[in-house]
Amino acid sequence: MSTTEQRVAIVTGGARGIGAATAVRLAAEGRAVAVIDLDEAACKDTVEKITAAGGKALAVGADVSDEAQVEAAITRIVAELGAPTILVNNAGVLRDNLLFKMSVSDWDTVLGVHLRGSFLMTKAVQKHMVDAGFGRIVNLSSSSALGNRGQANYSAAKAGLQGFTKTLAIELGKFGITANAVAPGFIATDMTAATAARVGMGFEDFKAAAATQIPVQRVGEPDDIANAVAFFTNEAAGFVSGQVLYVAGGPLN
Repeated sequence: MSTTEQRVAIVTGGARGIGAATAVRLAAEGRAVAVIDLDEAACKDTVEKITAAGGKALAVGADVSDEAQVEAAITRIVAELGAPTILVNNAGVLRDNLLFKMSVSDWDTVLGVHLRGSFLMTKAVQKHMVDAGFGRIVNLSSSSALGNRGQANYSAAKAGLQGFTKTLAIELGKFGITANAVAPGFIATDMTAATAARVGMGFEDFKAAAATQIPVQRVGEPDDIANAVAFFTNEAAGFVSGQVLYVAGGPLN
């Protein structure tokens, strides 16, 4: 790749938390970054952080579970930044409940964003990767893929993403495309703060309690995940594919 070319990366769910940290990290590594979230305006902070540091970024509003919106988003990204060859499927939602209280809508919403969304985004982007003879796909799984009370929908989606990742690695490897998954443990984000509120705990107490169960004795930060994603998306990581990396402060499986 000549020095004048710049890899274009897409990070879904990039308005805050893990997605925002990942977008900023990939930009710092020299990538132009399209930051996708449901609300384009919500991506403003992430984009401004990137541009203030001298990077190139674009805010894009799209529901990743909607095929037409995904196609429109990719068309815009190609026109404004160039053909994407790095994709981080991070967009996610929670609709936690015990199975007997979980509505069909709770199930469909979570599976729609995590699994259908990752499928639609990957299908739309892979053609650009094939044309370039290079691609890096990173799907955000979770330690919840191993099972977690009150998260039948989320656990199923995050486990599903691991199978999706391994199949992508098998199908797309011959085109110079790798596919890997990062499975975070407890990460301090708005999402885990919402979980603390749901169980009636203050967030600091919630984090402190979680840290006692983690071998490194602290909860994770979004940058911990961004670091792992940065490795998988690196040019030098071309022989690492179909892997699931648990980033959880200790062994999980």
